[in-house]
This record gives sequence, structure tokens and C-alpha cells, in this order.
Amino acid sequence: MNIGTASIESDLPAKTIRYYEEIGLVSPDRAMNGYRDYGDADIHKLRFIQRSRSLGFSIDECRQLMALYNDRTRASRDVKAIAKSKLADIDRKLNELISMKRTLSDLVEKCHGTDRPDCPILDDIAGKNIPN
Repeated sequence: MNIGTASIESDLPAKTIRYYEEIGLVSPDRAMNGYRDYGDADIHKLRFIQRSRSLGFSIDECRQLMALYNDRTRASRDVKAIAKSKLADIDRKLNELISMKRTLSDLVEKCHGTDRPDCPILDDIAGKNIPN
């Protein structure tokens, strides 16, 4: 199938598929005319990558997961270690977001939101002390 059909089948933009080919995640056959010719295995890989990316895995992690998926002698502990590491990253990011939300909420609460030029939000961003 051509890249347009592969795009529809994998629910990925053609540009993304070309990028994945460029970095070696997929390598479709070439038809006699030189066009890419995606098969069912390529679509499966693209869906695998798309799902992995939707779970937050990086390109390198997707590469590792795909290698493990293709290795029938793999140890599931290796897959679990990658997933646990990603989970720890997500927890760290969630904590950072919660802290950012708390800080911004406090600043919004302290800002009068009037026509006056003084603004605790800008003062904080600028590194000035703001009164409680």
C-alpha cells in the first residue's frame, strides 16, 4: 500500500511516517517505480509506535520496546523496567505541574486585576519579592 493508505491505516500523518522511516523505525519495501510499499507488518509497527508515543515513550524508548517486542526470548522484566522508568518520569512531571499550578494559583489570587499597573504575577516572574 502507498503512504497515503498507510497513513489512514495507522492513523499517523504521512510526514510522521516519513520521519519514522528516516530514523530507521520502519523500512517499507520499494515498488518498481520507487514508491514506498507498506505491508501489514509495517502498519503493525506504525500502530505500535503510535500507541507507545501516546503513552509518553520517547523515540529511543519506542525503539527499545520494539526490539523487545520482536525478541521472542526477551525477559518481561526488561519491558517492565522501561515502563516503570516512564511511570517515574510521569510522576515527576505531575508533581512539577501540581507545584506550578499551586504557585500560579497563589499569584492569581494575589493579583487585584485592576487598571493599576502593579502586578504580583509580573513581580514574581521578574524575581521581585511580593507581599503576602
